[in-house]
Amino acid sequence: MKPRIVLTRPMTDAVMERARNEFDAVLPPPGGLDLESTLNALEEHKAEGLFFTSGTKLDAATIARIPAHVKIAGTCSVGYDHIDVEAAKARGLIITNTPDVLNNATADMAFLLILGACRRAAEYDQIMRKGWGRFFGMHEMLGLDVSGKTLGIVGMGRIGRAVARRARGFDMKVVYHNRTRLDADLEEGAEYYADLKEMLPRCDVLTLHAPGGVGTAGLMNRETFSLLPKAAVFVNTARGSLVDEEALLEALDSGQLFAAGLDVFAKEPTVDPRIAAHPKVFLAPHMGSATVETRTAMGFRVLDNIAAVAAGKPPIDPV
Repeated sequence: MKPRIVLTRPMTDAVMERARNEFDAVLPPPGGLDLESTLNALEEHKAEGLFFTSGTKLDAATIARIPAHVKIAGTCSVGYDHIDVEAAKARGLIITNTPDVLNNATADMAFLLILGACRRAAEYDQIMRKGWGRFFGMHEMLGLDVSGKTLGIVGMGRIGRAVARRARGFDMKVVYHNRTRLDADLEEGAEYYADLKEMLPRCDVLTLHAPGGVGTAGLMNRETFSLLPKAAVFVNTARGSLVDEEALLEALDSGQLFAAGLDVFAKEPTVDPRIAAHPKVFLAPHMGSATVETRTAMGFRVLDNIAAVAAGKPPIDPV
């Protein structure tokens, strides 16, 4: 028999086709399933697996309501701060995620934000959409060179290292802060700082790739922004919780930051209107992994995990 599963959100065509062909699947409507509809579908379908995304919060109360026949819940994301992992373990529910497959897409997005912030892409775009109308002088609307700058990376995991490889193509010097120092072959010449506050004054551009959660909330605040060089550029494709947005706005308004490139925000899916309207911010709606190839690979990874558990095998990517 095919494994019985419930999908909470529509995926790429390839993922939906595989779900139809290889699983006994409850597929979501175009707008997705809300929490109550998901729980009802799991019960009615006697599902063994749940395929969900970061838009579905599995807190302790929700996990307690998941039917006992559900063996595995696979999140189509690398991050799992939307899941109470300890509650899942206590319930005996296997949780999996999708590491590795989105490294390059997210690193590409980070570098898009670096380039867009440094070269004032949001402002240029608005000028063109309003009809342009005049030539700019040699001293007007100037951005910053990326080449030759020092890039600071907070969180030198798989995505951070992928960003570092792209930075080297722009002749950037790479420094990084991580919980532990990497082996030399993984550093590839990057300079390690055990203390974030010692690294920040070196960073012409700073990009975040650390996980959210306890211990990292408000990592970038008034103090840490003040330690950056004047007119630094700040980029975040990790988690909105890492940033004190009031401090970010102050740093932008004061000129402490030249610009920011943001793909994540504190209260997603809403964004502080002051950030959205700020001319120095180049922003995207949490789209780091949003390519056809990557979202397909992520969806396949969730299905691979569910199929393994349904067959009595260990999960591929246990959290």
